[in-house]
Amino acid sequence: MKMILDLDTGIDDTFALMYAIANPDIQLLGVTGSFGNVTRDQGIHNDLALLSMVGHQEIPVFKGECHPLFSDNFTVSEGCEIFHGKNGTGDVEIPAKSIGSVQPQSAIDFIIQSVKTYGKDVTLVPTGSLTTMARVIQQAPELISKMHIVMMGGAAIQAGNNDKFAECNIAQDPDAADVVLSSGADITMVGLDVTMQTYTTQAFINKVRALGNTQATFFADMCDFYIKASNPYVPACAQDTFVLHDPLAVGVAFNPQYVRCVDVPLRVDTEEPGRGRIISDPLEVMAKKTPVHVALEVQNETFVSHLEETLYSFFTSFSEKE
Repeated sequence: MKMILDLDTGIDDTFALMYAIANPDIQLLGVTGSFGNVTRDQGIHNDLALLSMVGHQEIPVFKGECHPLFSDNFTVSEGCEIFHGKNGTGDVEIPAKSIGSVQPQSAIDFIIQSVKTYGKDVTLVPTGSLTTMARVIQQAPELISKMHIVMMGGAAIQAGNNDKFAECNIAQDPDAADVVLSSGADITMVGLDVTMQTYTTQAFINKVRALGNTQATFFADMCDFYIKASNPYVPACAQDTFVLHDPLAVGVAFNPQYVRCVDVPLRVDTEEPGRGRIISDPLEVMAKKTPVHVALEVQNETFVSHLEETLYSFFTSFSEKE
């Protein structure tokens, strides 16, 4: 399947990028960089270095939006630095220099061109703020019916992780999220309702580390940072685990059967005190407005098994080269 990843490349975005590259049935057409866990430019730096690290510098990287619709600037939150470090990869240096360079074409134009060419045969997977996707919709509304989006973000039936109302990606730009979710495009929302049920363990990370090659060691070091940062904020039963937020979105894009969805028209509250909260307007439900596919149940064991097998095989391939 053809895929475009729209990343704010922190730790779980890196995990998702590795998963997409490792899956031989995914053709990654490009990576677009946005803001969120890190600044857009830091994220793009990470993307280029990561692609070089795994020998896939042929995958093009494009600049997306660098600030939300409601502001002319963006500052990384303290919470994002706690979970992702200042550089987005847990303050672990990526063991490669950026061989490639960012494309002169903008992410918006690249996505528009890709949707015009492939329609719903290309899946757009945003895992950070939805600002770039909102700009695409605003600039090319005629393409809405041709867009297929599987997004990581939102919380339908549980509290947010940015505050009690909002999930972090939605909170980065609630206005953009409202543009996207209310657009009528074909959207699957992979939110906290399912991602918080989906995790890999320290044991798997240790298994990858034992491969001993440069790529596996970087990946394990990065994941260790995330696990240690997460431990104070999760219950005892989830200690020493890595919650698979962004990788699950890639998984669902590849195999929709990993989740069960409920279809409902959605908006995003853009007013205080609930700014960033996912909401549903009863009038829109009655009018049968185009719904969003909201993931509420996940086949955790099936998904995690595929992810771990795919990634372990991928990192093993570097051991064989060495």
